[in-house]
Amino acid sequence: MNALVKSIGILAFGALVSLNLNAQDFQGQATYISKSTMDLGRWGARLSEAQKKQVMARMKNRLEKTYTLTFNKEESIFKENDMLDAMSGATDSWGKNFAAGEQYKNVKTNIQLQDQEFYGKQFLVKDKLQPIEWKMGTESKQIGNYMCFKATASIPTDELTWYNFSWDKLRRSEAAKQNADGDTEATEEPEVAMTEVEAWYSPQIPVSHGPSEYWGLPGLILEVSAGNTTMLCSKLVINPQDKVDIEAPDKGKEVNKTEYQDIISNKMKEFRDNRGRRRSGR
Repeated sequence: MNALVKSIGILAFGALVSLNLNAQDFQGQATYISKSTMDLGRWGARLSEAQKKQVMARMKNRLEKTYTLTFNKEESIFKENDMLDAMSGATDSWGKNFAAGEQYKNVKTNIQLQDQEFYGKQFLVKDKLQPIEWKMGTESKQIGNYMCFKATASIPTDELTWYNFSWDKLRRSEAAKQNADGDTEATEEPEVAMTEVEAWYSPQIPVSHGPSEYWGLPGLILEVSAGNTTMLCSKLVINPQDKVDIEAPDKGKEVNKTEYQDIISNKMKEFRDNRGRRRSGR
């Protein structure tokens, strides 16, 4: 991403060093480019280079995305910009079932609200902001016109991807439940998978916002890397001419993150069991 940092300049309007956050109509809008890598594993080892390129082209709309973060002193809205499928020209309808919806955060009230649509049903996921224990570093670097400082954290992987689904996670959950319901002695608690996060924030923009689940630093997060994904701010506008209303969403069935995860898991188990019955001819 270093080459990307050098090649993309951040467009800033207003003061670069000191922002007037006391202004009632203060607002900022940041555009982030997200890039992920994908390990094709043993299956990929059997593919030719041409086949690998075809796979990566088909997956491009899931591996490269753009997002917009609109924020004021206390609130923010983070949403993905629609991208057409690189091969068919259609939106990625399957991926949307397990993608993050439009996210509202309020750093003053410690509330997060997220619109999620799952197979035609609308949910409003309401919970507290993801707690993050940042370790402040002394390293610094320039991103566009802004001086940024490094911070790191270790966050449970499942907490960062609560809106997603994986069969591995379901298998672990079912195994833990069987173990808890059985008569055998309880085994050790399974080790919690953690994701190491590296963030770069700028005190020149003294708000505690950031993309996705990330927040809580003394400056806007302009770059964050976690797992196989890096998000980099490519454009920043302070007090844009056309203001955007930052409003908390209020539509859909209200659930918390844990309840939403249970809904997804139960539905996917239903799909799996129905498919198994069809294969067995029952």
